[in-house]
Amino acid sequence: MADLFADELPHQSAPEAPREDAPLADRLRPVSLDEIIGQDHLTGPQGAIGRMVAAGKLSSMVLWGPPGTGKTSIARLLADAVGMRYVAVSAVFSGVADLKKAFAEAEKAREAGQRTLLFVDEIHRFNRAQQDGFLPFVERGTITLVGATTENPSFELNAALLSRAQVLILHRLDAAALEQLLARAEELEGPLPLTPEARDALVASADGDGRFLLNQAETLYSAGIEEPLGPAELGAFLQRRVAVYDKDREGHYNLISALHKSLRGSDPQAALYYLARMLTAGEEPLYVLRRITRFASEDIGLADPQALAQCIAAKEAYQYLGSPEGELAIVQACLYCATAPKSNAAYMAQKAAWKSARETGSLMPPQNILNAPTKLMKDIGYGAGYAYDHDAEGGFSGANYWPEEMEPQAYYRPVERGFEREVLKRMEYWEKLRKER
Repeated sequence: MADLFADELPHQSAPEAPREDAPLADRLRPVSLDEIIGQDHLTGPQGAIGRMVAAGKLSSMVLWGPPGTGKTSIARLLADAVGMRYVAVSAVFSGVADLKKAFAEAEKAREAGQRTLLFVDEIHRFNRAQQDGFLPFVERGTITLVGATTENPSFELNAALLSRAQVLILHRLDAAALEQLLARAEELEGPLPLTPEARDALVASADGDGRFLLNQAETLYSAGIEEPLGPAELGAFLQRRVAVYDKDREGHYNLISALHKSLRGSDPQAALYYLARMLTAGEEPLYVLRRITRFASEDIGLADPQALAQCIAAKEAYQYLGSPEGELAIVQACLYCATAPKSNAAYMAQKAAWKSARETGSLMPPQNILNAPTKLMKDIGYGAGYAYDHDAEGGFSGANYWPEEMEPQAYYRPVERGFEREVLKRMEYWEKLRKER
């Protein structure tokens, strides 16, 4: 692998300071780690990055966090803080040739006694083979790798790469951090043409993304607005940031998990919130309804048999009405399931019965409950002695239905909630008769 990147290529210089006509977000980039906003848990004196900088020695790391939280700024300032060369590549625009160049330059710099910090933006977009290409250079100390990603590294990065790098999590910027950014913008450009209420609305619209907030502020400055805008005027002038939601990535799984847990916890308000988060972000409504339907069997079951019926009815209603009218039926199913009594007895019974079936293999049922469609089968005893329950007293024979080599099992254990309380009474009644007979 090392020979692949042995080409001799020119040195890559550190990034220049932003021009005066650069975008506001670039002009406000922090010039030292203590100017990073909202990530004190990492960059502060007790944080992982703060401690590494104080020691003057960096380990390879992956910075994982939402867009606009400072990943690129941290990487650039880390190199400055410990006196390392800074080289940046983007997995979106870079290929093998760019990596060969970066590694070759790092090898030459190392021979000259200079260490290299290689920043890889959107590192999750490199495929597995490309990610493996970093390993020998990280192991030899040719580079200190700093990757940035908005996706969960445990899903998107090779285990071998993760074992050689710390994963550091950046937080979504809260309202206080976003206010600090706006204050810095106003120091540079002057007061924003907003009422206090509109200012709050602008901060809320950023959804934790500092870069988006500064871009919106720059739009306001560029418009030459004379009278302060209120929330309604601001909303008409600017577009609200679309919520971060990738249907095939972690945001998708986080929200469906939150919906499921809220339903299980009988919190209809929270369940409705996560349902709204998914549907307003463009999730396929029938996918969400499929998950709620699964919940109706897994977490409610016979505690309220109507829960499953509500979900199936919601499916038919949605398919009949379409979107958005049909989404109300999904809301109804969601609220019904959230407020229904809960039991996972059917779910646990399924798991136990499936496990038992795998372990017992092909045990024959008792001969008396087997059909005998041929004379031979009748001659060897199939169906002999079968007790027809409808002919027995109370419509119950109390016969044994388990294989002779197997003890009767109790897979299904109803709980004392909802309709399962009645199911439990029925089961106890049949068991009492079974013991008597």
